[in-house]
Amino acid sequence: MDLPEATYYYQLNQLDKEDPDHRIKKDIQVIFEQHDGNYGYRRVHAQLRANGHMINHKKVQRLMNELGLKSENFIRKSRYKSYKGTTGKVAENRLNRRFHTPIPLQKLTTDVTEFKCKGGEKLYFSPI
Repeated sequence: MDLPEATYYYQLNQLDKEDPDHRIKKDIQVIFEQHDGNYGYRRVHAQLRANGHMINHKKVQRLMNELGLKSENFIRKSRYKSYKGTTGKVAENRLNRRFHTPIPLQKLTTDVTEFKCKGGEKLYFSPI
């Protein structure tokens, strides 16, 4: 095997050096275990910042990959969908995109908008 002598001795000396990220790795491991493995690198990074560590989120992600820490219990909340499918009676489209009329106010349309207010109350807005 053709390996330069300098590379061999460089790697040999690297084995004797202490890991500069040892303390951070230990803190990451503790935070991850405190939260039962539910924290990913973003939340671990936020916790480290709150504890006073100045560290980049990409470094936290890399160190967590090296330690084999991966959040397994993450479930993304589904977005709110107001559409409930076809419910009730759908009115016939009598206007059928014929908006022009010789008589004013002969064809009027409306729509209903629901606003959520404080205290769980609802406000309905229906302009003509």
